[in-house]
Amino acid sequence: MGRLGGKVCIVTGGARGQGGAEAALFRREGAEVVITDVLEEGVQLAASIGATFVRHDVRSEEEWAEVVRQTVERHGRVDVLVNNAGIYERGKLLDTSVEQFRRIVEVNQVGVFLGMKSVAPQMMEQRSGSIVNISSIAGLLGAANAIAYGASKFAVRGMTKAAALELARHGVRVNSIHPGMIETAMIHEVTGHNDDRHDRMARGVPLGRPAEPEEVADLALYLASDESRYCTGSEFVIDGGVTAG
Repeated sequence: MGRLGGKVCIVTGGARGQGGAEAALFRREGAEVVITDVLEEGVQLAASIGATFVRHDVRSEEEWAEVVRQTVERHGRVDVLVNNAGIYERGKLLDTSVEQFRRIVEVNQVGVFLGMKSVAPQMMEQRSGSIVNISSIAGLLGAANAIAYGASKFAVRGMTKAAALELARHGVRVNSIHPGMIETAMIHEVTGHNDDRHDRMARGVPLGRPAEPEEVADLALYLASDESRYCTGSEFVIDGGVTAG
């Protein structure tokens, strides 16, 4: 039996990239996995790894309720939620419209809030569960040219701690992961699809390279598993040393 044998896991934004790597790894480690995303690519991934796909907009409270309902109906419980879905858009303070700010916050912050709120009753009833919220090092340090993104990721950090304190007595753990430069489609949005900028950013990482999505998935696996049973309300940084200085 793998490290997640017998567990039921929901991974949002799981159609590709970091979420896809998490879903695939969790499945290999014995979990029943429900992938949710607005991208239909999740259908193919779910079929290839033996998971379930639910089309899901994380901004919708009704769709969150349906994801949890289908998961419990199919598998009987929810042991793990990875709040991975997120978007990035460049935007300086003076260039960011209210509409852009709200769009990013709705996905990155409200989506995480709704996810925790939706799975908590089931986990509280079970007296067990692990919620893993994907933030960013932009939730630890100021992010120039990304004021809305930084705001949303700082919010994820704060919500993680508040939820951890509320849910601890029910046996439910809540932690956040703070990735740095990860080789996914999002990093090319961060660098404006400029290869030179991408390479300069990579050289600025103390370990000298971006991480692969699978390396973040390894950390998510630890937090999803019982190996991290005494960890809650904590920030787990995976950035190649960027925030060490």
